[in-house]
Amino acid sequence: MTTTIEYFSVMLPQIILLLFALVCPALDLWLKMRRGIAYWAMIGLGIVGILETLALVPETRGLVTFLFWASPPATQVFEIGAFSELFTIVFVFVGGLVAYASPPYIKDEKHHGEYYALLLIAVTGMSFVATAADLIVIFVGLEIAGISSYALTGFQKTVKRSTEAAMKYFIVGGFSSAITLFAFSMIYGAGGSTNLRQLGSSIIAGGPFDPIVLLGIALVIVGLGFKIAAVPFHMWAPDVYEGAPTTISALLAAGSKKMGVAALFKLFLVALIAVKVEWDVAIGIIAILTMTVGNVIALQQTSVKRMLAYSSIAQAGYILIAIPVAAVPGIADYAVAGGILHVITHAAMKSGAFLVLVALAVVGLGEDLRDFNGLSKRSPVLAFAMAIFVLSLAGIPPLAGFYSKFVLFSAAVFGAAGEYSWLIWLAVAGILNSALSLFYYAKIIKYMYVNPAEQPGKLKIPASVMLVVLIAMIATILIGVYPEPFLEAALGAAGALLGG
Repeated sequence: MTTTIEYFSVMLPQIILLLFALVCPALDLWLKMRRGIAYWAMIGLGIVGILETLALVPETRGLVTFLFWASPPATQVFEIGAFSELFTIVFVFVGGLVAYASPPYIKDEKHHGEYYALLLIAVTGMSFVATAADLIVIFVGLEIAGISSYALTGFQKTVKRSTEAAMKYFIVGGFSSAITLFAFSMIYGAGGSTNLRQLGSSIIAGGPFDPIVLLGIALVIVGLGFKIAAVPFHMWAPDVYEGAPTTISALLAAGSKKMGVAALFKLFLVALIAVKVEWDVAIGIIAILTMTVGNVIALQQTSVKRMLAYSSIAQAGYILIAIPVAAVPGIADYAVAGGILHVITHAAMKSGAFLVLVALAVVGLGEDLRDFNGLSKRSPVLAFAMAIFVLSLAGIPPLAGFYSKFVLFSAAVFGAAGEYSWLIWLAVAGILNSALSLFYYAKIIKYMYVNPAEQPGKLKIPASVMLVVLIAMIATILIGVYPEPFLEAALGAAGALLGG
């Protein structure tokens, strides 16, 4: 019988984050420690990140076995393993970058305590989804992260576009949550359980063409399609990313969307894997549409923030390739590892690109392409970092984006045999879209290195913002030139997800 202590042990990372979140408003109200609140939030995120990293590495896992149980509780509500640990590390990494970069960006705003509390709570919700072994826990995690993100999107109350973005995000998020919950009710009705692994073995009993199962699958695609901004459920993302505080745009693009990916992996590759014939082609088509529409519309943008938003949509399309390919026997682990690896690389390069916009905003520049004119002269390090991020997003070797795309696309090629021969088109679409994306990424580099600066003088970027940009840049380069440990971790996470 599972004891209360065991439940607390399984939820320890989330409990730590929530306890640190509860203290944040008090630090702001009583001690007026505005920059100190960011440090406080980072301590909480750092503790969780260290614990999860120690638990993920086999050589150090024994040091934290008293915190992480080898098997989930008897009720199968949570599942602790390499998958949950790796995704939680990604979430706290992005949260830590955002927290450290935020003080100079929000220095003129009120309610700093609430800002960092909501940030920690959002990361808590994301980690709940990564840890979930149950439909109910997935939904609770999605809502915890979602509600916090709505408030953070509208944090700049005096900025009209921030308020507008928060309202749009709230309406679309509420709509997608309702659809997702209805989808879960259909799946529960068909399988008789909310546990993901029990569903995976029991849902096929009603037959592959059970209309309840088909309806549940369709609604899951719609509901979680909104969460990750997959086409045609992407309409909200550019407006929300543009209107939100840029630090929060980084959190949404590099963190919240990865939460949706984790939920999709769990649902389709664990709970619904027995009826894969019903959803693999549908998700493949959505993947191609998502990467194509995102890149084509990004070509037309003059706002770098909106360009990165559409780029983020396209990147979601690349990650979706992993799901239908994982339905092919013998290639599942490699395909899921490719998706997870791209989650890791995208978290580094996309958060870094948005943090470059944070740096420009702090020194009084905007988000338009012309604000990048001559950036290589005014801030050589910042320009170099942005060039690294966009080239990695385009998949240029030897950067992180190239390696993760290589694994993703090669998985589709390896899986394209027999009845799965259509998977080759996923690889072809991914390669062509990567080439297409280079046009608008190269445009940013042109503005930075070719166009003359409109204003003279060096930019004085705050040290905290520059540091997080450099950390993201180093991670982007490191994963590209030394990918083996990251791929090994991704393979371990894939094995934990698929093997149970």
